[in-house]
Amino acid sequence: MKREIREGTLMEYVHLVVELTIGFAALFLMTKILGKTQFAQITPFDFISALILGEMVGNAIFDQDVTIWKVLFAILVWAILIYSIEVLSQKVQNIRGFLEGRPSIVINKGKIDYNALKKNKLDLNQLQTLAREKGCFSLHEIQYAILETDGSISVLPKHKYGMPTKDDLNIPYKPVQLPVPVILDGQLEKNNLHEAGFDELWLQNQLSSQGITQYQEVLYAEWRGDEGQLYITTY
Repeated sequence: MKREIREGTLMEYVHLVVELTIGFAALFLMTKILGKTQFAQITPFDFISALILGEMVGNAIFDQDVTIWKVLFAILVWAILIYSIEVLSQKVQNIRGFLEGRPSIVINKGKIDYNALKKNKLDLNQLQTLAREKGCFSLHEIQYAILETDGSISVLPKHKYGMPTKDDLNIPYKPVQLPVPVILDGQLEKNNLHEAGFDELWLQNQLSSQGITQYQEVLYAEWRGDEGQLYITTY
């Protein structure tokens, strides 16, 4: 009798692990299909989607009447709905504004727009916090502030508080190149190395000149083309 109870309990745990694994795989696959923009910013529609998807998987785990196949079907239908709405919102601007919201100017020409704050349920303390995240510790320094659809703000400072450009400082033009990581966590990034225009023999010579014999000794190595320098960080 006790053996049967133990076997039954064990099967329940195995079933739980299987449901969790399948649910995770289904949600992961759906996010890969829908693309990175679903997580680049959280809009009200995305928030609702996350709640519903979490509820679906939770029901499959804790509700014995809900099978994992029903949940997978529900996830599939929901994924199709989200994908269809995303495609539609890209083509129809009015629908995009309804689903994702529209940016609001909360500071206009240096003046705080109280009505815009009230409309977006934003108080001054929250506005100060968002401004500090953008490096503005005084609202007086801001010429324009736009509340974005994901809840962050974009700031355009007043002229005297803005960062000077290279033209303002008369700094001569210099081409900018993208840094290329060639070793990450002791692993050689062959594609990046070839993209930088080098081979393994060149890299090994560079490492040997600093007393490094194996890639596993290197935590991070980055080629800076604009400086003509290989930066190496060891463990």
